[in-house]
Amino acid sequence: MSEPVLELRGLSVHHGSVAALARVNAAFRPGEITCVLGENGSGKSTLVSVLSGLGRHDTGELLLDGRPVRFRSPRAARAAGIATVWQDLAIAPLLSVWRNFFLGAEPTRGAGPLRRLDLSTARETTVRAMASVGVPGIDPDQPAAALRAGERQTLAIARALHFGARALLIDEPIAPMTIAQHTLVGQAVLTARSRGLAILAVTNNPRYAHLVGDRFLLLAHGSVAGDLTREDVDADVLTRLMAGGDELASLTDRLRRLHPELDER
Repeated sequence: MSEPVLELRGLSVHHGSVAALARVNAAFRPGEITCVLGENGSGKSTLVSVLSGLGRHDTGELLLDGRPVRFRSPRAARAAGIATVWQDLAIAPLLSVWRNFFLGAEPTRGAGPLRRLDLSTARETTVRAMASVGVPGIDPDQPAAALRAGERQTLAIARALHFGARALLIDEPIAPMTIAQHTLVGQAVLTARSRGLAILAVTNNPRYAHLVGDRFLLLAHGSVAGDLTREDVDADVLTRLMAGGDELASLTDRLRRLHPELDER
């Protein structure tokens, strides 16, 4: 098994007296999709916040390639190769697709006072990158607002791949998506996995999670209630576990009996 790109060891985050995350252990490996599931308030967004550099952990460790890190900002996380696709998908809707793709890193040609924006390279690169994740023939000059929900997520994933991300965090969008849009995003996520990225995808859809995921991290009240693989559960069981209640409690008890070290989380 490959070494994790990102790893949490006993990581906790508190908001006042409330533990948003409580001694969480998790590992995210290259070429593996980990779907994070849980009810609202389970700690999913806090987890993404810490990994993306938007938030800070209070205790425990966040490791990058086995070394403890503490990202001070999203910029620091991006510099370390951690790309995030946010819930509200922070794009500039009135700017063109290619402008959004390169935002802040536009290609240029020439040198010194003769240096200028390389429009043809920018457009061609955007079209090629989008086609590689399942959106062929896109007009790079159209405003980003003209993209459908799934295409906007795909744009962010294509950008992460182009700029050499090593880990990809996908916070499930607030707006609902159609099956076709879910399929489009799923194809882009699978492309990212095939290129060796460690992927963490937050979702409330257990059947979609089972379709694309390799592992499933179940959170409840800020703690890990289950860390499962596709071999451990089928889609129906995962759906029932997402509903919480007795089955989730029973799973947690069994896991703790089999692995006493979980009591240390």
